[in-house]
Amino acid sequence: MPAITNIKGIGPAKAKLFAQLDLNTVSDLLHYYPRTYQDRRPDAKLSAFKRAESVAGIYTVIRTQSIPAKALLIFKAFLRDDAGNLTEAVWFKKKIRRFDPFMQMRRDFKPDTKLWIIGKRDDKSSFFSNKITVEEYYPVNSAEAKINAGRITPVYSLTQGLTNKFFRAAQFYALSEYLQEEKEVLPPELTQKRNLLNIRQALCAVHFPKSASELESARRRMVYEEFLLMTMAWGIKKRQTVRKEKGYHYEIKRTLLSKFKNNLEYTFTKAQVRVINEIFSDMQKSVPMTRLVQGDVGSGKTVVALCAMLLAVENGYQCAFMAPTEILATQHFITLNRYLKGLDVKVKLLTSKTPKKEKENALKYLAEGKTDIVIGTHSLIEDSVKFKNLKLIIVDEQHRFGVKQRAKLRAKAEFTDMLSMTATPIPRTFALAFYGDLDVSTIDQLPPGRQPVQTEHLSETKAFETVRSEAEKGRQAYIVYPLIDESDKLELKAAVQEYERIKRLMPQFKIAMIHGAMKSAEKQKIMEDFLLKKTDILVATPVIEVGIDVKNATVMVIQNAERFGLASLHQLRGRVGRGSEKSYCILVSQHASTVSLERINAICKTGDGFKIGEKDLELRGPGEILGTRQSGDLEFKAGDIIKDKDVLRWAVEDRDWLNAHDPLLQKPQHAAFKQRLMELYQKQWNIIDLG
Repeated sequence: MPAITNIKGIGPAKAKLFAQLDLNTVSDLLHYYPRTYQDRRPDAKLSAFKRAESVAGIYTVIRTQSIPAKALLIFKAFLRDDAGNLTEAVWFKKKIRRFDPFMQMRRDFKPDTKLWIIGKRDDKSSFFSNKITVEEYYPVNSAEAKINAGRITPVYSLTQGLTNKFFRAAQFYALSEYLQEEKEVLPPELTQKRNLLNIRQALCAVHFPKSASELESARRRMVYEEFLLMTMAWGIKKRQTVRKEKGYHYEIKRTLLSKFKNNLEYTFTKAQVRVINEIFSDMQKSVPMTRLVQGDVGSGKTVVALCAMLLAVENGYQCAFMAPTEILATQHFITLNRYLKGLDVKVKLLTSKTPKKEKENALKYLAEGKTDIVIGTHSLIEDSVKFKNLKLIIVDEQHRFGVKQRAKLRAKAEFTDMLSMTATPIPRTFALAFYGDLDVSTIDQLPPGRQPVQTEHLSETKAFETVRSEAEKGRQAYIVYPLIDESDKLELKAAVQEYERIKRLMPQFKIAMIHGAMKSAEKQKIMEDFLLKKTDILVATPVIEVGIDVKNATVMVIQNAERFGLASLHQLRGRVGRGSEKSYCILVSQHASTVSLERINAICKTGDGFKIGEKDLELRGPGEILGTRQSGDLEFKAGDIIKDKDVLRWAVEDRDWLNAHDPLLQKPQHAAFKQRLMELYQKQWNIIDLG
């Protein structure tokens, strides 16, 4: 396809603006889809519109009026529609010496001229029954009107300097002059099987649809192409991975595993036993393990991961455990040391705040093989971190890391086994699509004796009453705020200031505060004191969102709950209800929007992590949930895996059919699809990370 400068009206200056949208060729332009549409067909009469509704219709100019003011010029047009309804339109522009900014409009709005008017209802009162703010206007039967009015009209996301009017004209020209050069990439048998439009039909209908049904057919075709290409890429990557021989093996010796199991204060749930067996089976295979463990908060994922680490350690191998935050890494370090008490396993903590001398020793012991397990944050992917015999990598809360970060950690050693963990359950179809045939284990049971956490949306007064009541019974509480210090821009209650207020409100209790800006040793001491019941109430920021396990904590108060995402609310709630006592999660909000209230209501209605995971996918989109957004390379232009889950299912089924009938895409009818696949993913192949 030719360069975008071949489009009429796009010179070097305009081409730079298009380049900001990554539009450099005519094909790029054709595949830049509208973000929404406006129905500007003739039946959308101005006389029938409601308040604040967009309007489009043909109007006859009755007369115009110019009103001079001190710094402004005002231009009014009095219009009449075919039904005889009168409408007033007003424009304001700054005065410019020796220049009439309304010169063109005076020419266009001559009496008895018919114009297409597109705008919005203005709430200001007027002598006339209707008043609108005009956004666009076009002379009836003009070339511009054919593109911008009287039809379902595309609206694009643009950069400053480009207007939708100009952009539509560029798209219209591209379709008129270059559409025939656009080649079909979908395998013909699949296009026929799914009854899809061909690429040229679809591109015309995506940009300038004749009807809503034609638009939906075109969109479905584009979504299918995106999904099929993406799922095929993951499938190929998976096939490449399983062909690798890792060259080492594990033997279940039970020297560490049996002692660890005997030291536990509880027995594994059936779900934990099943998942541990699935992991061990993978680790004993000759190809590298790539498994995702998903389980709700409190389901025991950490203990399952520790079993995998102990299998590696008792075979003489090293393990790396990466967590997204320093406080979570520290909590895992404390938890693992507690579980491993009396066992000959050497564990080190490595974060950006590890003291210099301590860090130097940790790096030295890792390189020499004297450390069995290292727990850390993003620090683990630094070039200075070397391993002697790394064989197992575990990534906790995997969606918080970009695919590039996960791939860089895996590159620390050749053919490592990789276990990812998430408390945001991923529906099976999405897992298949995003990770090819990634093996997924689900811990779908909570430990025995757990009670559901009672979740309510209440006032701060009611929330603090519950905190006092539980603390008087000898139990503990968290009060979480979204910020450390007060912000002028965000009217939020901040932890530092509120900590002092809460101490005054509840002087009879021991109250501590923890946040991410504290030194590592200080945070560790505060967490240990809370665990040992030396503190009654812990005021915190979201640093305690994951990994904290205090069975005596029965109240979680989340201030400014409207500022938290659904997954964060569920994670914070998961910090309580870990013992046998009744527990409470209370959400306090200030200025909750409709979407915020939807999140709050969802979290109050269910404690089911799978339902919350699906709702979170619906509200936030897949990129954030699945850890692909950070890469910037795996986002969809047309598809939405929630709304288009049926099309996603087609893509997964048809990917499997292609893999069975032409896995290398060698047949002539698949050549164009293969070429497109390579164009899209060859440069980013390393970021397709099956972990």
